[in-house]
Amino acid sequence: MARIIAIANQKGGVGKTTTAVNLAAALAATPKRVLLIDLDAQGNATMGSGIDKRDLHASTCDVLLEELHAEDAIMETAEGYDLLPGNTDLTAAEIELMDEEGREQRLKRALDPLRPRYDFIIVDCPPALSLLTLNALTASDSVLVPMQCEYYALEGLTSLLQTIDALKQRLNPDLEIEGVLRTMFDVRNNLANAVSAELVQHFGDKVFRTIVPRNVRLAEAPSHGQSIIGYDRGSRGGIAYLGLAGEVLRRQRERAQAAAEPQKKEPNVTETPA
Repeated sequence: MARIIAIANQKGGVGKTTTAVNLAAALAATPKRVLLIDLDAQGNATMGSGIDKRDLHASTCDVLLEELHAEDAIMETAEGYDLLPGNTDLTAAEIELMDEEGREQRLKRALDPLRPRYDFIIVDCPPALSLLTLNALTASDSVLVPMQCEYYALEGLTSLLQTIDALKQRLNPDLEIEGVLRTMFDVRNNLANAVSAELVQHFGDKVFRTIVPRNVRLAEAPSHGQSIIGYDRGSRGGIAYLGLAGEVLRRQRERAQAAAEPQKKEPNVTETPA
């Protein structure tokens, strides 16, 4: 049964799409069965996966409007993961859904039949706390938050956590924080180091040990329609995202073990004949 992870942060330019594409590719290389969903109208995750967003026969928009089953819109990528592509049509979908009842549940309903087919479903969210993001958070088991270690990023993180708390009370009580990922990190920057230390102090083991550095090869990969795993696996960026995939897998194993332990501890109850 797939674990659904939303990659979300309402602040733009923090590496959401980079993280979504490269985490999907890194998990697929382990190998795991992975579906990447492009829920951003910019369609960058689609282009970064080697699919032309201008030439789609079906997209996430059709799925959200319930004009098509999700499995009929899924495409295979060259790097071993599946893609539910997105493009500018998602803007129209958001407008059309505004007055619909149960509009926050559309993505959840679409993904429920797909969960047995995958180990992980990764959702690339738009840079806003919009209806599309609410759909992602309602459908997901957890949220992975990429963020740059800068002052304003802390404010954005606080706002996102408040939204998640409110959404848990209303729509998805089981939603949890998968982790906070430090991206575009420059060790020579004193502020970045200070914010990083503050993150670890406040969020403890919710902060991934993996730190994604500023890396030229990482920035180049999308222009070739590839993840960093396919473009230059041995680069600093490639090593970082393979490390992130390892942490995600380890946390998944720990959850599975924790869920199994109560069952082991239950004593065997046998009936005593009267």
